[in-house]
Amino acid sequence: MKTKIYTDFSENKAAGKKSFAVLIDPDKIEGESSCMRIVNMSIENQVDYFLVGGSLITGNNFGHVVRLIKENTDIPVIIFPGSSMHIEPAADGILFLSLISGRNPDLLIGQHVVAAPVLKRSKLEVLPTGYLLINSGQQTTVSYMSNTTPIPHDKPSVAACTAIAGEMLGLKLIYMDAGSGAGSPVSSQMINMVRKAVDVPLIVGGGINNAHKAARAYESGADVIVIGNGIEENPSLLVEVAELTSRYNQQLNV
Repeated sequence: MKTKIYTDFSENKAAGKKSFAVLIDPDKIEGESSCMRIVNMSIENQVDYFLVGGSLITGNNFGHVVRLIKENTDIPVIIFPGSSMHIEPAADGILFLSLISGRNPDLLIGQHVVAAPVLKRSKLEVLPTGYLLINSGQQTTVSYMSNTTPIPHDKPSVAACTAIAGEMLGLKLIYMDAGSGAGSPVSSQMINMVRKAVDVPLIVGGGINNAHKAARAYESGADVIVIGNGIEENPSLLVEVAELTSRYNQQLNV
């Protein structure tokens, strides 16, 4: 099984290097030109990863978006699936998400059983990921669609214990998500406590709509930050966060 993406995550974490991922929701792409605008900006600003997916994909262009990105860039494309239907062999990898913050068995293991034989036959790098949904002060699409209660934003110890359990179960990544369009991001205190609790790479997304919030996530211990909605609403955010990430990593060589 391929491990290039996971190896990159692990080596970057060990070196203290931060990574920036742009999340593209196929439902929010208005034609190829809209997608290519984000792709070209990402290439120009040396974004590290693309995530493609969402909690609810109603259109039929999921595979087309993945292939379009792959045809125009060497930046790794990782599927961020909302269900077992969201599999596209043209991508480089897939976050095999287990929603360990909730108690919905279908999202802990059920969807995975359906997807497993398809993924086994594909060439996708499968990335076992403990997915923690964090309350952002409002109901998000993912909390509604997953029929789960997010971890309260002021309960960092619950998030830390949940992450520890995921790591002990053998999950290779932890992804803390306030949800698409979240009113506020995962708190610095919660990120910091989870970072100290586990050794696996930590991904943080949701509600990061300015460079200041991105900086706080990095400083609190996030290895990878993910931004989607914020870029759709403010394309310059991509440039600002890419520059922030570059400055942060340059300091490692000083």
